[in-house]
Amino acid sequence: MKHRRIYASPNLAAAQAALGAARDTGIDPDDLSLIARSDIEMDAVPDNLREAHTDMVPAALRGAAGGGAVGLVAGLVAVAVPPLGITLAGAGLMAAVGALVGSWSSALVGATVPDPVRRQFEDAIQAGQILLVVDAEEPALDAAEAAVLRAGATPLPYEAPTAVS
Repeated sequence: MKHRRIYASPNLAAAQAALGAARDTGIDPDDLSLIARSDIEMDAVPDNLREAHTDMVPAALRGAAGGGAVGLVAGLVAVAVPPLGITLAGAGLMAAVGALVGSWSSALVGATVPDPVRRQFEDAIQAGQILLVVDAEEPALDAAEAAVLRAGATPLPYEAPTAVS
C-alpha cells in the first residue's frame, strides 16, 4: 500500500532538486508531483508534475451511494402504495435514477473542492513555497525521504485521510 509524504521547498530550483533526488532513489515519476501557487504552476511547473486533483471522484461515488439509497427507499415506499402501480422493477429503476442524479450533482460540487493536500497546506502554498508530493511504498519512501532532505526540502506533517491507492 502506498503512503504519502509532503515536503516544502522555498523556490522552484530547490523543489526540482528534491524532485530529482526522489527520482534518483527509484520513485516512479508518476508517483511524484509538485503543488504551487497558480502563477508559479502556470509559468514553471511542467504539466506532468502538476497536482491538480479535486474531490470530484470521491464525491461522485458518495453521491451515487446516497442517491441510490434514497431512490431505493423511495421506490420501495412507492411499491407499498398500491394505487401508484409501481413494481419492484420500477423501484430498481428509481434507485438507478437516484444514483445517477446523486452522482452527477455530487461530482459537480466535488469538482470545486481542492484536494486534501492543497486544503491542508494552503497557507504555505500562498506564501510561495512549492510542495513535493511523494506517493510510494514504505521502504522506497524512507530511502526517498533521506535523499529529499539532503536536497534541502523540509518535511511537512501530513495527516492523510486514507492511504493512497
